[in-house]
Amino acid sequence: MLHLLEKISAALATTSAGSDLDHAIALVKALRPQKREAPELAITNVRTLTHLLQQHPHHAAALRHHLLHLLSMRRQTSLYTDIGILSNDGFFSELHRRLAYRVLPPALDERYLSDCLEQLFPFNTDYLWMRAVPVDDWAALFAVLQNADDELPLDADKFDEQKTLTEILLAIQVLSYRISAIGIEPELIRIYSDVKAFESPFLMQNVELHRYLDGYMHHLNGDPTPLEDASHVLVMLDQCQEVVSRIRKSTLRLGTSIAVTYRLVRLDQHLDRLRKLLSLVDVGKPEQAAALATQKRAIGLELGLELIEAHNRKYTVRDLFAANINLLARNITENASRTGEHYIAEDRREYASMYKSAAGAGFIIGFMSMIKILFSYLRAAPLVEAFLFSMNYSLGFMLIHVLHFTVATKQPAMTASRIAAGLHSSDGRNLDLDSLTELIVKVIRTQFVAVLGNLTIAFPVAYLLASGYFMLAGHHFVAPDKAQHLLHDIDPFSSLALFHAAIAGVCLFLAGLISGYYDNKALYTRMSQRVARARWLSRMLGKARTARLGDYLETSLGGLMGNFYFGILLGTIGTVGFLLGLPIDIRHITFAAANFAIALVGLDHTVGWSVIAVSTFGVLAIGTVNLWVSFSLALFVALRSRQVKFRHGWPLLKSLCARFLRKPVDFFIPPRAAPVAQDGPESA
Repeated sequence: MLHLLEKISAALATTSAGSDLDHAIALVKALRPQKREAPELAITNVRTLTHLLQQHPHHAAALRHHLLHLLSMRRQTSLYTDIGILSNDGFFSELHRRLAYRVLPPALDERYLSDCLEQLFPFNTDYLWMRAVPVDDWAALFAVLQNADDELPLDADKFDEQKTLTEILLAIQVLSYRISAIGIEPELIRIYSDVKAFESPFLMQNVELHRYLDGYMHHLNGDPTPLEDASHVLVMLDQCQEVVSRIRKSTLRLGTSIAVTYRLVRLDQHLDRLRKLLSLVDVGKPEQAAALATQKRAIGLELGLELIEAHNRKYTVRDLFAANINLLARNITENASRTGEHYIAEDRREYASMYKSAAGAGFIIGFMSMIKILFSYLRAAPLVEAFLFSMNYSLGFMLIHVLHFTVATKQPAMTASRIAAGLHSSDGRNLDLDSLTELIVKVIRTQFVAVLGNLTIAFPVAYLLASGYFMLAGHHFVAPDKAQHLLHDIDPFSSLALFHAAIAGVCLFLAGLISGYYDNKALYTRMSQRVARARWLSRMLGKARTARLGDYLETSLGGLMGNFYFGILLGTIGTVGFLLGLPIDIRHITFAAANFAIALVGLDHTVGWSVIAVSTFGVLAIGTVNLWVSFSLALFVALRSRQVKFRHGWPLLKSLCARFLRKPVDFFIPPRAAPVAQDGPESA
């Protein structure tokens, strides 16, 4: 690594040219591993540089002076206040900015240190090799620079250090003002009204910080009065963080929006950055000087690596979504989780109730299947046909929801969120596998009875309707070729039935998300109060009925909209596939069963047992794919929204198998009465 010494010597030869970045760029380039080399090679480079500086103290002193001078010649405040912190423009403006800058990067101004990072670390992967170097190696390098015997003018170094310190103090002030402004935003105050009091921690932290900064500036100007530490300011920041946590918890009950989520993320980022900068400038108590110096070095190193990583990823769209969408998704899945409670039968009374509810849905779906076939006989234009199919599905599913009936395939998207809530643990360790196994057993048997209720009624209803039509009209509801087509559509071996069932599963998952989104929106916008204040509705319905309508919409808007959009998806995907020339369509277990019954009547029951067996298997296979795809996607999103990584899959599977071998009936039939909960330690 002799070339490192040459790079350093070249950089030190022109220390007077403090505004020139070329030598610093060359030094970073020497430390950076080549493109095909492993990032770990940077460890050797950093250790070699540290060794060279230890062997040549005058180079270390000159390099230290050079770097300090480079810092002092540039404006540093924006680096500490902007890099790694979301802008004030809002989520969609920030998204547009990142997309635009990925295509056409912004112009650079070397007067700002934040723009100089673009030249020092131009590759998006620079932070990877810097993170690969152990913290101790970076600390050893900076210790050599800090302790170097400076043969250059000391006054210049002191001036440069004070200039950097002043920039950090200014950044602290800017961050404090921003925290105050964000903390008293009307949307946050509406969710957590206590913050509008005069003693709001978001305002008081700024008052404490001004007091601290005034004392600090007097200290820098030679005032002999001992400087107080930043403990009072840190206490206020802790109170601010506590309020942010309370607001997050309140959003689970009151709903949230992208704008609120964005502001909460910005608040977290500002509070975290302000704490780190305060730790860098805090002088502490004299007896803690040595420990404080070590702590500052560690915090400064971590902050530097954080800034470089944030700079490298500042135009990454994925990070923007990851930082903002989790809370919104958590609220959506939390509403789905609460809905999922109604899809779990605890005892036989609830089990029977679930069967009746599913049977009611099966009855309506039998009619919906007939109506769809009638619409197909109109031979309407593709888009008109898609509209008719969509309205048949949407209005039928909404009627099922209004009558409190249950479509079995709608359950997984809701129960998956409930299971994810059961997986959540505050410390990630206290997961109660027995309770989780019991919950999954309840979900399985409730899903079983719901499917049973749908199929045992939808099939005979469609069969009776088709037979009744034949008796009244004198000819079959479907011609033999149409009946053969219906049977072919549910054949899992000679058609794309299972692929189309997977598409329907995705639609079921999306319907669950849509339902949770509108439930969240109804809570956040206070739908009940808004409807009650609509004068035109009061004139039409009267105040009492309008109030009841508002209450109903606040609790049921998600279900109505989820069913409406689910119908739109089912009714249009086949037409979209036809228009694009793609083999995409949907297959739904209950409609497949109804179509099977209609086809049997249309063929005068002249089908072999092999066809009946294949069609029966096809209906069950379609249902399995429907349920599995929607459940898997919903569980994945629910886990990601809660930031839970489940690592107990094998033990859980063994627990379920043991439970099945011990009591297989529990997976299909519940006990006569729900078990009484025993007092004990809380489980995850």
